[in-house]
Amino acid sequence: MAKLTKKQKVAYDKVDKTQSYSLKDASALVKEITSVNFDASIDLAVRLGVDPRKANQMVRGVVTLPHGTGKDVKVLALVTPDKEADAKEAGADYVGLDEYLQKIKGGWTDVDVIITMPSVMGKLGPLGRILGPRGLMPNPKTGTVTMDVAKAVKEVKAGKIDFKVDKTGIIHAAIAKASFDANKIAENADELLQTILKLRPTAAKGTYIKSIYLSSTMSPGISIDAKSV
Repeated sequence: MAKLTKKQKVAYDKVDKTQSYSLKDASALVKEITSVNFDASIDLAVRLGVDPRKANQMVRGVVTLPHGTGKDVKVLALVTPDKEADAKEAGADYVGLDEYLQKIKGGWTDVDVIITMPSVMGKLGPLGRILGPRGLMPNPKTGTVTMDVAKAVKEVKAGKIDFKVDKTGIIHAAIAKASFDANKIAENADELLQTILKLRPTAAKGTYIKSIYLSSTMSPGISIDAKSV
């Protein structure tokens, strides 16, 4: 392990590794141990008792965080001309179709979310190898393929995120910024956790939520008592 800086050592000393904290206490502590000189991202990592290799145990969903993510999400709306005005009014950062498809084909992916319409998905298929690995391919299940493009853009801008269990059985999500007060961090985290609980697959046996950790950029992880949520 790399040598810790003085600030990192202080942060690690403040976290009791033998203890699991309540969501409220963990949210206050994560602010206390964050020492970077920028507005750090607050992340939640939830290990689930599922086998994501099996389709009937895949956990994936969307949630609108009550206080947003604190991040300025860049949205690209790939729409037909009749929907362009609606997308722009809703707050999309980039709006268009063929010109952006060409830019993506050339390697441009400087956006966080792509929202499109069902009629456009056929044109996006060939770009799957570029968009897929970056998590940018629109999907009806996450609400990013829809006829109501304006609504989808507004929801993403307001703090709607999609999440998916990875191949190791963990869901990672950025749920706040260190500048948020502790209550807002806790409420955002709880909203995500309650959504994950509702999505428990019927095929999943035994303990569903195995562990929960809250952390900020370059901070140690804080164990959260799963029973408290």
